Amino acid sequence: MEKGMINLATLELRQSLRSPAFWGYSLLFGSFVALMFAFGITESQIIGFVGLSRLMVTFMQVTMVILPIYILISTVRAVVGDRESNVMEYVLSLPVSFSGYYWAKFWAKFIEIFIPVFLALLGATIWGAISDIDVPWDLFIYYSMLLVSMVFCFVGIAMYISARAKSQNIAISTVFILWLLLVAFLDLILMGLMLKTRMDAHVVIFMGMINPLQVFRTATLALFDPKLTVMGPASYYILDTISRIGFIIFAISYPIIVGVGAAFLGNRYFKHNDII
Repeated sequence: MEKGMINLATLELRQSLRSPAFWGYSLLFGSFVALMFAFGITESQIIGFVGLSRLMVTFMQVTMVILPIYILISTVRAVVGDRESNVMEYVLSLPVSFSGYYWAKFWAKFIEIFIPVFLALLGATIWGAISDIDVPWDLFIYYSMLLVSMVFCFVGIAMYISARAKSQNIAISTVFILWLLLVAFLDLILMGLMLKTRMDAHVVIFMGMINPLQVFRTATLALFDPKLTVMGPASYYILDTISRIGFIIFAISYPIIVGVGAAFLGNRYFKHNDII
């Protein structure tokens, strides 16, 4: 790992710490956990989940809605924004390679986005331990790994789009359309496609499972609802094709592969094209 990349990533993180947007984002998740404690959500129960387990399940459900779109919009300007403001030309005149610049942006964005949401989850766990509430460490580890997977996935996708986009407006429009497509293909369009074309149900479910948002949603439910009953008949295909443990491993590894793959493609384009 080159020194220039580490220095640039450190500089990016320091700049983030001075940004009101970063502290607002951090405060959002911290306040959400605090409010859940204040309203006594740890004392409620749903399908066997009580205490911190109940809080973590609710936290992850909300995170799945907010975090992906925040990652896409905040990260997609990383490269194209520097190019439009002419900052990139100055930075690349310093002792840092094209790849060093690109990966410094990637890792800075990953740390900037992951740490606040992880600290919110960790803070809830520590507060529960102090308050003599049973801490579900297995659930904490699983959801932490799922958060890592989600952030890797969408930071990688956003970095690829940022490297390819010609302007910030195009980049933001692209990620917004991508987000709409991912949300639409969770259930609504897939069911309509199956009914309209009489497509094989296995093909439709496979199409759903290549959607990272669908994978995250199903993975969150895997501990909340081990038999995935809320998904209806699709649960039989998923659990018959792959075991519950196998699906959990897939849910963590697949989005990481997608994110890292997209990031590498973005880096390749960045190095071999006249991006300045």
